[in-house]
Amino acid sequence: MMTRGWAIGAFVVLLAALAVFALVTIPWHRAPAPRADQLAALGELDPERVARGREFHAALRPGNYLGMALGLLVALVLGLTPAAARLVEWTGHHWLARAVLGGLVVVLAAEVVTLPLAAWRHTIVVRYGISTQSWGGWAIDLLKSYAVGAVLGAIVLAGFFTVTHFAPRWWWAIGAAGAAGLVVLLSFVLPVLVEPVFNRFTPMPDGPLRTELLALAERDGVPVRDVLVADASRRTRAVNAYVSGLGPTRRIVVYDTMLTEATPDEVVSVTAHELGHARDNDVLTGTVLGALGAALAVIALYLLGSWTGLLRLAGVDSIAEPRAIGLLLAVTTVAGLIAGPAQAFVSRRVEARADRHALDLTADPQTFEAMQRRLGSVNLADPDPPHWEHAMFASHPSTVQRMAAARAYARGAR
Repeated sequence: MMTRGWAIGAFVVLLAALAVFALVTIPWHRAPAPRADQLAALGELDPERVARGREFHAALRPGNYLGMALGLLVALVLGLTPAAARLVEWTGHHWLARAVLGGLVVVLAAEVVTLPLAAWRHTIVVRYGISTQSWGGWAIDLLKSYAVGAVLGAIVLAGFFTVTHFAPRWWWAIGAAGAAGLVVLLSFVLPVLVEPVFNRFTPMPDGPLRTELLALAERDGVPVRDVLVADASRRTRAVNAYVSGLGPTRRIVVYDTMLTEATPDEVVSVTAHELGHARDNDVLTGTVLGALGAALAVIALYLLGSWTGLLRLAGVDSIAEPRAIGLLLAVTTVAGLIAGPAQAFVSRRVEARADRHALDLTADPQTFEAMQRRLGSVNLADPDPPHWEHAMFASHPSTVQRMAAARAYARGAR
């Protein structure tokens, strides 16, 4: 009971720290995007492109929602019945083999069930011209994602159950610290180790655009190591750019599709937005929030482990044993669905701040608006999606919201 008391105390302290940090670092205020400006912007967009974007998302919607429902159902079946515990038992008698192999088998079982929906989604993005991948290329990328997930999953599973095995009373404290540390570590190494698995990056050739992007970063006070071009065109026609990494690993990355679809000024506008994330330490903020959230999740799992009814459903004696991996999957799946809308809300606020940063840095709202129009058109976005869907799932302001914010900015500048 004393250990549980310490765990409850640590949970309360970390939750308070998370709340205070979020209150201080997240831009809760959003730049104005008047609805009248949104409707005016919508009326100026190409009606055929708007209709095609809405048709594209309508085609994706059933598969997306069915995938969410099916993923939840599979997780609940695996976690709230003895099914996953039996799968884990088949992988061996040693606790470490059960932890790693059993965990990977359970997760793979959940992935395989939803695989047909992923294939269905691929047919849609190909039909609408967003994806340029053949089935072979799609399958290779899918296998790559499975391989990366398996490596990371094996590390997490081995670490977690090693701690629970050798420190049965205090695993929650060690595990919380380890989970937080892993989140921080991955923020540094993923851009360097994982991104090259899926794309080939080459330095942008010397020229006016590269010079302007580096000068933009220097003027913004954001040191970057390099400007790279990603060969995104081998899998998509979508356009994008981003600033990746922290500290010495930070670099500007531009899709090769953007270099062919957008004007140089529009590339500068998008890069200014991405530099805003770096200038405001959004990656660092997300890393700290993620680390605190991971630590809280581990402690929550420990506290949840005393719920005998839940353990009985899963057919296990403790949430800290490898046979409980299905239960862990069910809990994390439900928690992810509940936390999703809040995460989307925070992301939209952060993206809106980066939009404002781009407008301040370039002082060119006309180009910013033109770029949003192009992004929406090429990427087949729904420029003004249903409000409830946008609130639940959107990580960025809508196209017309961003265009309206640029118009409001321009009026203020005048």
